[in-house]
Amino acid sequence: MADNDGFRADWAQKDFYSVLGVKKDAGADEIKKAYRKLARENHPDSNPDDTLKHDRFKEVAEAYDVVGDPDKRTKYDEFRSAYGSGFRPGFGHNAGGTSGYGFGQQGGINLEDLLRDQGGSGGFGDMFGDLFGGGGRRQQRRPRATKGADVESSATISFTDAIDGVTISLRLTSETACETCSGTGGKPGTKPHVCPECEGTGFVTNSVGGAFSMNETCPACGGRQLTYDQPCPTCLGSGRGRSARTIQARIPAGVKDGQRIRLRGKGAPGENGGPAGDLFVTVKVSGHRVFGRKDDNLTLDVPVGFDELALGAEVKVPTLGGAPVTLRVPAGTPDGRTFRVRGKGAPKADGSRGDLLATVKVHVPAQLDAEARAAVEAYRAAMADKPLRANLFSQAGQ
Repeated sequence: MADNDGFRADWAQKDFYSVLGVKKDAGADEIKKAYRKLARENHPDSNPDDTLKHDRFKEVAEAYDVVGDPDKRTKYDEFRSAYGSGFRPGFGHNAGGTSGYGFGQQGGINLEDLLRDQGGSGGFGDMFGDLFGGGGRRQQRRPRATKGADVESSATISFTDAIDGVTISLRLTSETACETCSGTGGKPGTKPHVCPECEGTGFVTNSVGGAFSMNETCPACGGRQLTYDQPCPTCLGSGRGRSARTIQARIPAGVKDGQRIRLRGKGAPGENGGPAGDLFVTVKVSGHRVFGRKDDNLTLDVPVGFDELALGAEVKVPTLGGAPVTLRVPAGTPDGRTFRVRGKGAPKADGSRGDLLATVKVHVPAQLDAEARAAVEAYRAAMADKPLRANLFSQAGQ
């Protein structure tokens, strides 16, 4: 009894408004602003080697947990007012000069009896129970919401689907909350306690050498802030299970081979009301029989005859998923020249499209019929006095 009374007296004597640096009649927005400022200044992540600021951070968080909540703030103010008038848990109040327990009057009234709220019909037990644990209605500390884990997967799609975009089905296996304990880690029906290792913060500060330290997830509670009398028999206290599910994932148009796509909220479910994690899909794109790709441009090799390059020609070429286009090849075009067809490439992030790069390649027939052979021989005879490799030898020794 003495320990509990001392604990309540300690809370009643704390001035949470002073801790936050605000007046007792401060508004909710002013209190929130003061808390955020102090929390940023004293957060352990920003001050890993300053134990005084660590303690200050806990003190600020404790104060805001009470006066930042309208209901708790009302009860806290009423309790401090009662305490200040001489009302003490487990101590006498001698307002009328009579010893014993009292509250502004002679006679025996014990705060412990008031806080028990045995009838469950209101009174001091309802007002202060969630602050100081005085009765059957004590409010338990709620574990903090945690974002679900990110999930990695991969998918292989066709060249055309990569250009146009496609919706695919993915079978995912990921961690989720244990079905038996709903992610608490405790055996159903057992009582939770504030974790003694991290004092309910969910993390511990460990030294990594010298003056350096870092925050790590509490190994005792796994970051859940609470521990249980008995661990869950299914997950052995981890709070985690495995789930398999099939989802529909949209792969955007223009995705490249090897690109990593982020799908928000498609990962593992969160804990205690936290958001789901993200799904990262690495896309593998199959090759195409005709087209290739370079950045946001499509590439195409166009077979042409020697005569088309020498004399000039109009050459019709395909586009991916669209109508053919005509290339105007000037006379004397060299083999390997690339022609650019605007807007016939892959989609870009800004909504425009890349280009089609068509490269002309001279096709040499494996066999010639008599007429074609005679024509080629006539061309050879006409060019006999204009050897192509004359300059090659004349400049080889320079």
